[in-house]
Amino acid sequence: MNLLTAKEIQKSYTEKALFTGIDLGVEEGDKIGIVGINGTGKSTLLRILAGLEEPDAGTVVRGSQVYVRYLPQEPVFPPGITIYDYVVTANKTEDNEWSIAGDSKTILNRMGFPDESLVVDHLSGGQKKMVALAAALVADCDILLLDEPTNHLNSEMVIWLEEALIQRKGALAMVTHDRYFLDRVCTKIVEIHRGKLYQYQTSFSGFLEAKAAREDLELATYRKNRNILRIELEWMRRGARARATKQKAHIQRYEELRDSTRAPAADGKVEVSAVASRLGKKTLELCGLTKSYGERLLIRDFSYAFRRKDRIGFVGPNGCGKTTLMRMIMGLEQPDRGQVITGPTVKIGYFSQENEALDPERRVIDYIRDTAEYVQTEDGSVSAAMMLERFLFDGSLQYSQIKKLSGGEKRRLYLLKVLMEAPNILILDEPTNDLDIQTLAILEDYLERFPGILIMVSHDRYFLDKTAERLFAFEGNGRLRQYEGGYSDYLELRQREAGVPVSPVRTEKASEQKTEKVKTAKLKFTWQEQKDYDSIEAEIEKIEEKIADLEQKIQLAATDFMKLNELTQEKEAQEGLLEAKMERYIYLSDLAERIREQE
Repeated sequence: MNLLTAKEIQKSYTEKALFTGIDLGVEEGDKIGIVGINGTGKSTLLRILAGLEEPDAGTVVRGSQVYVRYLPQEPVFPPGITIYDYVVTANKTEDNEWSIAGDSKTILNRMGFPDESLVVDHLSGGQKKMVALAAALVADCDILLLDEPTNHLNSEMVIWLEEALIQRKGALAMVTHDRYFLDRVCTKIVEIHRGKLYQYQTSFSGFLEAKAAREDLELATYRKNRNILRIELEWMRRGARARATKQKAHIQRYEELRDSTRAPAADGKVEVSAVASRLGKKTLELCGLTKSYGERLLIRDFSYAFRRKDRIGFVGPNGCGKTTLMRMIMGLEQPDRGQVITGPTVKIGYFSQENEALDPERRVIDYIRDTAEYVQTEDGSVSAAMMLERFLFDGSLQYSQIKKLSGGEKRRLYLLKVLMEAPNILILDEPTNDLDIQTLAILEDYLERFPGILIMVSHDRYFLDKTAERLFAFEGNGRLRQYEGGYSDYLELRQREAGVPVSPVRTEKASEQKTEKVKTAKLKFTWQEQKDYDSIEAEIEKIEEKIADLEQKIQLAATDFMKLNELTQEKEAQEGLLEAKMERYIYLSDLAERIREQE
């Protein structure tokens, strides 16, 4: 049953067009994941579906008595409201008044809120997000719209939320960067790309395969049209007399192809050379670090000597001390006991959970140039503009003011600035929050090439699986335990130690998904293809001359029915032959170009 239909939706902000007439339907039982790079309008689309923002054009039709609940990235709470009033009282109806209190208590206990009388104002940002999520989950709604629901949730909570949403009967549409989460929960993926909307009736894994196939088809179509365009242009330039009668058709065909032939847009699949300063033998050492806040012990006697090219991840529940440890490494906080020893060549780059203050009036390119006009990479010197391009800031966006960027684009810009500083020790504190999947892929590719030490705090299981080689888990009472491998390895060991079956959450590790490149034979012409390629242009010209000659004869035989019929049949045969030769020429031209490209 159809619950909601969005038809021909258009939306722009100043000169930036987000949607150019997109359609989307939400059916009963749908679990939709919305993906796309930051700034393409994912959050805007959710707000339009929720009825909180009006499109410039198009309509959103909601079924009779269909109730929609929306969870924004940054929830806003009435001043002084308690957890109970926000979660229970605000959602209470005549139909659920007997069950909602119990349902709410179960969810809030699972989220670590046994005391429902706490005032929301006094909670941390992550805790506020969980309260808002609890309110959304207990709401009796037909369509649940979630904008980055996994942000600020620890890994255990993310797994719990997965199960809750899988079992939920109502329709769901969400924006999230968590790839494991998308793969397990969603049965339909909607991609927003350059103003258009592409729908895939599949999981996230299936979406990646289908998108690759779509892009291959687009590329093949582009290559074919480009070859036709080249042929038409060449023939127009030659202007052969034999084709004078066909000139108008050629011109029309050329103009149509010229206007329609565009290379498929790049989608962030770029290789980014690593930027780093030289790191000496003496790197970074943590010696007996201990830290408490009041009676709460966060870290107790933690020591670790970092080695070159270490890939270390820190995991644990919210508030356990992960960020505090990072701040102690940076020298922004002092330990109660112990010390942080840094080598003379150490240069730390710190990508914190919170963006640094950005001047909204400043241009994007100038913000990056303040750090460096050029950076030295393994592939040579790279300009600030080129680095911006590689991080999905095209030419027009580079000269835009920062205030025109989306929240995710600002986060991406801040990340690039940290990388441009050429650190040899990189600390990433929840780097995946508010970054889109394409940017994460670029970041992961960058980190794979990064020659220095990598230290990460993250709840993103996929990210840790791809980047971390060793984990330290905060396990209560200030204790940190070391685990080898990525997050899936850590989770599997924890489950086995607890005597429970291995969770289905453990998807094939991202690090294990890499396949070896298969060596394929170089493309080359067969003997017959080479022979045809050498002679086909001349054959086409002869056929065209024949057709032109037949057209003149047809005009002269206008009163001779028998002769006219004979000439017309011969002309049709020649046109069929010409079409076949043209198809063969396009194929051979494309093959010849691919052969040249591999040289």
